[in-house]
Amino acid sequence: MNMKTLTKRMLCLALSALLILGALAGCKSKDSDEKVPESAASSEASSKPSAETDAETEAKKELTPVTLSEVAHSIFYAPQYVAIELGYFEEEGIDLTLINSAGADKVMTALISGGADIGFMGSEASIYVYAEGNSDYAVNFAQLTQRAGNFLVGREADADFKWEDLKGKHVLGGRAGGMPQMVFEYILKQNGIDPKTDLSIDQNIDFGLTAAAFMEGDADYTVEFEPFATKIELEGSGTVVASLGVDSGYVPYTAYCAKQSYYEEHSDIIQGFTNAIQRGLDYVNSHTAEEIAAVIKPQFEETEESTIAVIVGRYLSQDTWKEDLVFQEESFNLLQDILIEAGELTEKVPYSDLVNTQYAEKAKTSK
Repeated sequence: MNMKTLTKRMLCLALSALLILGALAGCKSKDSDEKVPESAASSEASSKPSAETDAETEAKKELTPVTLSEVAHSIFYAPQYVAIELGYFEEEGIDLTLINSAGADKVMTALISGGADIGFMGSEASIYVYAEGNSDYAVNFAQLTQRAGNFLVGREADADFKWEDLKGKHVLGGRAGGMPQMVFEYILKQNGIDPKTDLSIDQNIDFGLTAAAFMEGDADYTVEFEPFATKIELEGSGTVVASLGVDSGYVPYTAYCAKQSYYEEHSDIIQGFTNAIQRGLDYVNSHTAEEIAAVIKPQFEETEESTIAVIVGRYLSQDTWKEDLVFQEESFNLLQDILIEAGELTEKVPYSDLVNTQYAEKAKTSK
């Protein structure tokens, strides 16, 4: 229980003789319903004056609420969780609410419907919306990852694995038109494998449920994000045999975006948000896997800190995160080439319409 909550409860006790239930209701913390020993409350209350509590309350009121919808809750996005856990968003005047929408299509739905202010996903979703003629389309303002974050998991360890080994096999893949699946198919084609005829790819299992299906005995291989890939290994149900991030090369895998209308009214919030993410990125790029794991552990309560460190180390070793958040035109064009090759896009859309680098550039220069 935090000090502010304890202080308020002590004040309630002191005033209860006069205000009875009214004072108690007014002092109840919205953050926790835990019961605290009276002696502990007294000790905490005496160590912090009420004036400071009031100041903190006022400061909290001054923060701007921002809802961020993420495509998945994965250690792959460690810089974002560092920014959350180290309070970088609050320092930028943002009261951040994070929701896991489990899929780029659902993130974009939340963004368009007003259920989220900022979306974090593969930029292909913004391209699809623009190509469909949506007038208030989403514009990307910060690219976080520069490699794919998923791994190919097989039943047994295979130090000599080659992508050709997938011929004739059954693989649990991703949603058609999503980055995980398109990057997977891109790698297959680069290795002379036809995704439609040389193997069987199951795309009917919902995002986030493929690991469970694989552990139950379904398929020869599965394509997984962390921490699911490592969870399969720890359960003894399979082993990572290849990294899609390594074998696909540098790909603009995930980025932050917002609708045009949000930019018009909240340009300062976009800048503050970008600043916070850049600081999280700086931390990740300058600290060890163990230090990063200790910071983001609250985001992954069911995962051992040592396991988080292993996963972070795996991502660090393959140069997953950029040094800055600037979404370069070359990267955007590469993404569109992958979309066209996958049959999801017929012609390229303008980089100038769908990417705004001014916020990332400013965050980079202010480091």
